[in-house]
Amino acid sequence: MDGHGLASVIHRAATDPVLPGDVTARARDLGPLESPLIWLGVASAAVAVLAVVVALGYRRRVRRWGFTAFGVLLLLTAVTALNSYVGYVRTSDDLARLLQRGPGVVNLAGHLLDDGKEAPEPSAGSASAPHAGAVTAAAGQRIDVLTLPDPAHGIPSGSSYVILPPGYDAGPARRYPVVYLIHGYPFGGPRDWLTSGDAPGTLLALQQANVIAPMIVVSVDMTAGTPSTDWECLNVPGGPQLESYLAGTVVPAVDQHYRTLADRTHRALGGMSGGGFGALNIGLHHVGEFATLVIALPYDDLNDSVGILDGNQAAIAANTPRRYLPAMKFSAPISVMLAVGTGAPTDVTTAHRIADALRARGQEAVVHAERGFNHTWHTARATLPYLLAFADQAFRTSPETF
Repeated sequence: MDGHGLASVIHRAATDPVLPGDVTARARDLGPLESPLIWLGVASAAVAVLAVVVALGYRRRVRRWGFTAFGVLLLLTAVTALNSYVGYVRTSDDLARLLQRGPGVVNLAGHLLDDGKEAPEPSAGSASAPHAGAVTAAAGQRIDVLTLPDPAHGIPSGSSYVILPPGYDAGPARRYPVVYLIHGYPFGGPRDWLTSGDAPGTLLALQQANVIAPMIVVSVDMTAGTPSTDWECLNVPGGPQLESYLAGTVVPAVDQHYRTLADRTHRALGGMSGGGFGALNIGLHHVGEFATLVIALPYDDLNDSVGILDGNQAAIAANTPRRYLPAMKFSAPISVMLAVGTGAPTDVTTAHRIADALRARGQEAVVHAERGFNHTWHTARATLPYLLAFADQAFRTSPETF
């Protein structure tokens, strides 16, 4: 039976979820460090300093220090305005995480600022001790650090974050579906979905509103120890085998260490931007492991990242969904949600192209659009409630094994 036949046998009737207004408003809200009032205030200060320099420019010391202060304030204006647009640094914990990537005093300041509530620091834990670094978040939610180095696949280190629902420890007989989320590239990391993406808060909001059943969410480390490289979650010739690492190492380890519903119908894979490409490509390669894909800011072509495959034409063709999806045969049905912001027309076009290609192959595909949003973390965070609710919708159509 081909993919068209399977899709007709198991019809999911995938739809764009309708969510409570308070849940969606919360996801769309700006964090305290994203407010445009910050960059407007800094810009106003820069203008004031410049006015003083102009008025007292005949004083050499005032001119020297004034222009220095003006330059610093102008730089801060640009940085804070960019952050207000992108939505990467949402809270003081996000800022701490960003500073921790710097050297020396900058790194120390990041650790002093970090309260560890949103994303615990990886410690010496390993796959045999996955709870190292665990913290209890709001309302009984727990976040574990699962450290899984995999030298055989070229992964020197890998600290993924496992978000466990309230009540996980109280009900030892219950098993849960799992959503895997991948960060963006380059300079992305697994903490991003916990901080910039606010996955813990979104999960709680959805569960408390009785929109979704409790689930486990895993934010996967796909950096291969080098966050500056745009790996695109690929099996790189002569380099890290990230696709194999996720499907062959991370997923089995999560199933081993946690009470999961360890079958494809209770497993979803998603991501944003570069992580969304990875989720699409890996998900299409591994329909036997993932029945649902939930992707924000999608693309289906390697574009400028094609160089990571070093001209290997077979690898390029095998990892370009835009090429292989139109003729792909599905051994099992999948259900896909693609989330975009209408302010990024390329994303909108790409999402509809992917959805049309999936439907032409007999698969379920839904496009969700956030009006006015762009290709940013704001959009990923605003669409996450829909992506998780869509995954829950797919899980509920599976055999009742909760």
